Amino acid sequence: MKRFLFFLLIINNLNTYAFQINGIKENEDSSAVNKINKASYQNRLTDPDQTILMAKRANKMALAIKFKEGEAESNRIIGIGYYYLNQRDSALNYYLLALNQFKFLKDDLGEAKVANNIGNLWIDIDYDKSLEYFKKTLQIAQKHNKKDLIAGSYLNIGNTFLRKKNYSVALKNYEKSSELFNEINNPIGITQSLQNRGVIYFKTNQFDKAEKLLLEANRKSKEHELNSAVSSINLSLSAIYIAENKFEDASKFLNEGMAFAKLVNDSKIIYDYIYTNYQLEYKRKNYEKALGYLKEINVLDSVNYNKNITSNINLIQQTLKQQQQQKENELTIQQQKNAKKLSIATGIVTILSFFVIFLLIKTNKKSKKSNLELKTLNDEVIRQKNNVDRINHRLEELIAERTKDLIIKNQKLSEYSSHLSHQIRGPVATLKGLMLLVEDDMVDSNEISPQIIKCVNKIDEQIMDINEALNDPTRYHLNRK
Repeated sequence: MKRFLFFLLIINNLNTYAFQINGIKENEDSSAVNKINKASYQNRLTDPDQTILMAKRANKMALAIKFKEGEAESNRIIGIGYYYLNQRDSALNYYLLALNQFKFLKDDLGEAKVANNIGNLWIDIDYDKSLEYFKKTLQIAQKHNKKDLIAGSYLNIGNTFLRKKNYSVALKNYEKSSELFNEINNPIGITQSLQNRGVIYFKTNQFDKAEKLLLEANRKSKEHELNSAVSSINLSLSAIYIAENKFEDASKFLNEGMAFAKLVNDSKIIYDYIYTNYQLEYKRKNYEKALGYLKEINVLDSVNYNKNITSNINLIQQTLKQQQQQKENELTIQQQKNAKKLSIATGIVTILSFFVIFLLIKTNKKSKKSNLELKTLNDEVIRQKNNVDRINHRLEELIAERTKDLIIKNQKLSEYSSHLSHQIRGPVATLKGLMLLVEDDMVDSNEISPQIIKCVNKIDEQIMDINEALNDPTRYHLNRK
């Protein structure tokens, strides 16, 4: 018995150890997924292709270990990679996939991040729709006090108002984002805030402030190898120098910026550089070079126009498709809820039916028992009633007999009274008369003595007869017949 218990203890310890090892391995795998997702996200500004490859690797690992949070985040980052490659329809597909996964996990912070990403897709198409997504992100971020997400939301809201040419509101949001990015020491956010504020000052013709901020942003971008940021910052600096007729500085930043734009392979920013070169050469009055850039722009305009139109149409179609799918999903969910409610209601009705049937059976049994008890009681009542009837009948007979006896006795008493008045009164009167004669000495007592004895005997005989008649039920009269 002891050996058996020892063997069970060893098996239990081995199972516990295996469970712990599996738990450690799963934790390690999920940590690896998170690390890859983080690294791929950090590459979005420098190498979006690498962002997509790394995020897909993380997604594959997350699927293998069933790490739903990591899977949702990797899909979001893949969408970000496609966004920086200007493939907005592909980006939207991954964003929507991630959004559904975060909703399933009830992760509102994940939903907020995706809403922020979708807002960036709409920023050049529909300002109001874009703001709607950004404000939703800001609300959730403030609820959880996620300062990096709050700062990013302010930055994107500022970008939207910049495109709406509401520069004062845009600047206020940029300043809020800059304060938070500096507080949490986010170099990418700090650089973007510097760049965006510089653009605002450029748009409002405050060239000195704009140049100072943009040069600082340029330095930080190079420090952190933010190639895409360098290309866009240099474009703004070039525009400032062209406006100030500093053509050599403009040319320097245009050449440097074009190199970074080609490095990140951003067709949109490359187009902007060609157009800015055209502006530079035109202002220099170098019309031949300006014409060359203009021809190149004309070709790119046609290509980019068609590409942008196609991309916008795809984005809108995809959005409409997603909205339709969402409506269908909501309808399906509602149907499932209705079916669930119906199932619950059916279950409740079934339970109530069984309960009612149980009550009916119980009530029926109780009713039968009560009826049986009532029948027993009723039989007892009938029996008692019959006994009472018999007693009443006997009482009636007794009463009749007694009544008859009383009638006879009354009759006898009446006869006795009459008899006394007639039969006994005579001898008594005779006896009384004799006594008077004796008292008056009219006769000798010895002479009347037989007469007296005769009267007394007569009276005694009558009394005996009356007693006999009263006590003899067979006699109805005092006088003998």
